[in-house]
Amino acid sequence: MGFLKNKCGLTVLQWALGIVILIEAVMFVLPSAAHDFARTHMPGFVRLVLGFGEIAGCVLLLIPQTAIRGAWLLVAVFVMAILIHLLHGMYGIGNLVIYTAAAFAIAVGKGN
Repeated sequence: MGFLKNKCGLTVLQWALGIVILIEAVMFVLPSAAHDFARTHMPGFVRLVLGFGEIAGCVLLLIPQTAIRGAWLLVAVFVMAILIHLLHGMYGIGNLVIYTAAAFAIAVGKGN
């Protein structure tokens, strides 16, 4: 019975993470987000690379056959985002850390 609970829990986490991040990533790559991102003084392509990386990861995550690959892609994108934030003195990375942990749990849990 424990295996079924774990599998169900991971599936709920997979879908919640995939849908939430997909919505956030689409809003992040829209031109309306460029103005807020410009205040970070980072090149605009960084926003697009991170945003489209998240979108690709979410699409893969939401397809059962590619969910593990999508989770690992999201881990990579989130770690990159964390590093960029820290290097630019932006320490409010709590959400990114939680997203990374969730993607990691899915990647490792679904791989078993």
